[in-house]
Amino acid sequence: MGPVPHPRPLVIGHRGAPGYRPEHTRSSYELALAQGVDAVEPDIVVSSDGVLVVRHENEISGTTDVATRAAFAGRRTTKTVDGNAVTGWFAEDFAWDELATLRARERLPRLRPVSATFDGTEPMLRLRDVLDLVRTASVAGQREIGAVVEIKHATFFAARGWDVAAMLADELHASGWADGRMPLVVESFEQTVLARVRARGIIAQYVYLLEASGRPFDLVAAQGRAAPTYAHIATPAGLDGLAGSVDGISVAKRMILAADRNGRTAGPSSLVGDAHARGLRVFTWTCRPENTFLIPRFRGPGGKAAFGDYAGEWRVLAQAGVDGVFVDHADLGIRVFRDA
Repeated sequence: MGPVPHPRPLVIGHRGAPGYRPEHTRSSYELALAQGVDAVEPDIVVSSDGVLVVRHENEISGTTDVATRAAFAGRRTTKTVDGNAVTGWFAEDFAWDELATLRARERLPRLRPVSATFDGTEPMLRLRDVLDLVRTASVAGQREIGAVVEIKHATFFAARGWDVAAMLADELHASGWADGRMPLVVESFEQTVLARVRARGIIAQYVYLLEASGRPFDLVAAQGRAAPTYAHIATPAGLDGLAGSVDGISVAKRMILAADRNGRTAGPSSLVGDAHARGLRVFTWTCRPENTFLIPRFRGPGGKAAFGDYAGEWRVLAQAGVDGVFVDHADLGIRVFRDA
């Protein structure tokens, strides 16, 4: 028997409320919490002195002003991250005190010019800062609010001497998030690091992130081309292998929308039902209203930054029976998924 679905999917503030504020900033998280999300999602990377820093990627020039800082010009470099060459400035090459001097910037200024007006006004955050924000909002609002912590690039960091599973477990214990009193999800595109966090006794839901294409880098590092693809893992046979080892999966929304070549969907794919039949919860990402992020069927006039028929697309996801949705605009997500 599969998991009992929520009457409405959990609405999760993806990096806070980055439709309105630069992602992973205090104001982004505070806005998502004020708008009523069920949880927020901080991504974690590592500083040179072992601080868990909240950033979507370890390359930080896309979301901070580091490239404008003359003192840090010499730290621009190229690294191979999960098999891909990336050039820029990397969190692990800076101590936390240095990172704290940087200021956040909007990742997508042409699509989100209002958010970009807040560029340069806020510092980066640590995981501890976000967990404290959630706890404070939960107490003040007298309602249960969770955190969905995504571990980034665990194999990459392990090769450089960082045991992210141990670091996260220590941080969760120190901040009072390890014992299940606060709703906690730990997620990653690498299943091996989820197993290592679970083995340290952290009480949480463990969710395996699946891309629509490619292969998990931890398995590529261990097995090479013999590693299974994400697409295979999402099949009934692949899901059989996940049952009992993780609590759920979190998938790219197009894996559920299953649009044809003309960008139309006749309804959701069988993925959610297949996963539920094996006792797995299903989250999906990322629900964004701008035309550029919608499948063609739901795009409208006005160009890439204009809002299309996002509600129509998101209703297909709701009809599929997903257990949680990641949204950039918390108010819109609540309106479609909770209040409809």
